[in-house]
Amino acid sequence: MLPENYSDRPVAVLGGGVLGRRIACTWASAGYDVQIREPDQNQHESCLNYIRENVAKYPAAGNTAAGTVRIFRDLEMAVETAWLVIEAVPEKLQIKIDTFSELETHAPKDAILASNSSSYKSSEMLGKVKDTTKSRVLNTHYYMPPENMVVELMTDGYTNPDIFPFLMDRQREVGTKPFFARKECTGFIFNRLWAAIKRETLSILAEGVSTPEEIDALFIELTRSWGGPCRFMDAVGLDTVALIEDHYIKERQLSPTYTVDFLRREYLDKGRLGAKSPHGGLYPPQSKSIS
Repeated sequence: MLPENYSDRPVAVLGGGVLGRRIACTWASAGYDVQIREPDQNQHESCLNYIRENVAKYPAAGNTAAGTVRIFRDLEMAVETAWLVIEAVPEKLQIKIDTFSELETHAPKDAILASNSSSYKSSEMLGKVKDTTKSRVLNTHYYMPPENMVVELMTDGYTNPDIFPFLMDRQREVGTKPFFARKECTGFIFNRLWAAIKRETLSILAEGVSTPEEIDALFIELTRSWGGPCRFMDAVGLDTVALIEDHYIKERQLSPTYTVDFLRREYLDKGRLGAKSPHGGLYPPQSKSIS
């Protein structure tokens, strides 16, 4: 079940801190009324001041009048008519578990219940809710709007699949750039990529192979024309990528299951070697123009 009459109902944001107030601005800029729950009264004025001073800077601003923003100490009052509730409370799992239990009691039964957590999967927060509630829970991880309008959506393992196209349309409506993580995983999509880059960068520094300045300059120089890691692997050739990864696996005694074995099974054995192949690779084959 998707929320009824959502355009006439507010979005609730739980938490008026640095990210919570930015999430509120995102929705208010597109004309949605927003109700913030912030239990610390001392945060109320600075939260509302930020929104008043910055809402016009958000991408959806100007297409319609900004929505009204109200702030409450009480959760029940903030969520009572909301069609979407976004949890942005401190990154402590027990607080999140208790919050979703409260939302099951006080939020409308058709409201989508979202967690902004980047370090916890939403399935970890559902210890006190019924199975019927789990179908309308998911992660919606915002980065740092308005500087970065990316938001990643991820299932809790039970989320009604109809929620994703509906909510991605609403996210685009408010100027965000939504991406869909199709399975639950710690770290979402980008943070997993960043974790690998960060880990290898620290290893290079620890081994004395390079310096921070050289690493950053080299990374910027080589990645500006990549078009993304999947495009780059296709350009190199997936057969070559597999050989290189095979060498790393042997040298570092890693498991090949999720890298080389995956490439061979899903791509190389099917003749999908990358951009050089008529069968394509990670991307479909590129059509060649006839001159």
